[in-house]
Amino acid sequence: MVTRTHRWALLAGCFALSATALHAQVFVVGEKTATADITTNFTPTNLPLPTDKLSERGRRELVRNLEAEQGFAHRAIPVGVITLKANGDLSPGPDKYRHMIFEKGQSAAPGDRVIITALTIKGNEITLDLNGGPYAKHRFLSHIQINDNAVAPENAERPTGARLTLVFPNGVPEISAPEVKALLEPVVDFGVKSGEQAYADTLPPKLRNAIAAHEVLVGMNHRMVLAALGSPERKVREQSGDANGATYEEWVYGHVPQTVRFVRFKGDKVAMLEIAALGKPLEIHDKNELEDVEMPGNERQIAMGDRKPGGEGEDGGAPPPPPSLRLPGEASEPANAQGKVQYPDDKDKDKRLDRQPIPAAPGSPADTTANQPSQTQAIPDASQPMRPTPYPQIPGQTQTQGQQNPRSRTQP
Repeated sequence: MVTRTHRWALLAGCFALSATALHAQVFVVGEKTATADITTNFTPTNLPLPTDKLSERGRRELVRNLEAEQGFAHRAIPVGVITLKANGDLSPGPDKYRHMIFEKGQSAAPGDRVIITALTIKGNEITLDLNGGPYAKHRFLSHIQINDNAVAPENAERPTGARLTLVFPNGVPEISAPEVKALLEPVVDFGVKSGEQAYADTLPPKLRNAIAAHEVLVGMNHRMVLAALGSPERKVREQSGDANGATYEEWVYGHVPQTVRFVRFKGDKVAMLEIAALGKPLEIHDKNELEDVEMPGNERQIAMGDRKPGGEGEDGGAPPPPPSLRLPGEASEPANAQGKVQYPDDKDKDKRLDRQPIPAAPGSPADTTANQPSQTQAIPDASQPMRPTPYPQIPGQTQTQGQQNPRSRTQP
């Protein structure tokens, strides 16, 4: 009995030691360890906001210029909803921000590319869905079942996007897309320039400021107007009333009751600008507002490695000749000269003219005598015997006089 008791005690001690060893090998990752590398430093923006309320035209411009825009995350963005006040703080706070990332995961790490997939303007908020948003698309058919079988299977994909809400204190003002991007700078960096922005940065200050303010000046070209106002809603091409019969093109922006702009082009430059605002007289700008110095010239700067047109070769001599199939030292014909065709020498020309073509076999497709009209012959009298038809002689054989061909027949 004593021996059995000691045996049970020994087994219990072994189990206790193994449990202690297993417990010592378990490594638990907590919230602080998982979110230790996430920075929550935040610096609010300081951008002056306009006081006018957002118009319908401004709403359309924001949707058109912000949807499908791409940027880069400045900080770790959680899967969920975060709120950013215009020129204010970001909520939730640092601790809850880390807890949201630990609980729901990251939608984008710092430096990852994000895309604005949806944009909604309501009240005093501009809601932007990044990378598809934090909610999966709901299908009402998933609630319908027939014989305990769902009509449409549930979407098992987990959403990986985020929703960023930009809140304004006194309603959404008349704000432009670049200003919204500047307010979102603490979270998303939209520093990637579009083609219009890169082109506007190369223009003189007067044109650059006008494009940034979405204004059109008489004298601008098509590309400058596109950079300032974007694509027009309508284009009209009509015949002018002058004697030369020249055509002009007119771009129309906006519609009633909003402000409507009529931009008329002659060639590649704006010749007239008409602004029709509700309750205001029609504004007409028909005088050139740009000087020749302010317009960029159609010039190209030759960079290193380019060859100057019409210049000499790299070694200072004449440029190398174009590639040719002529042998070295062979004389070349002058430019645009038509070469003469030289036929080969025909020494047997006289003998070739004496030769006669071989006649085609009778009845063959190459026989042309069948198409020629046949000559009429007199019908022989039945009382007279017909001459035997000679059988065609085979080449190489001779036929004696008075010998008839055994295959010939006579008719009495």
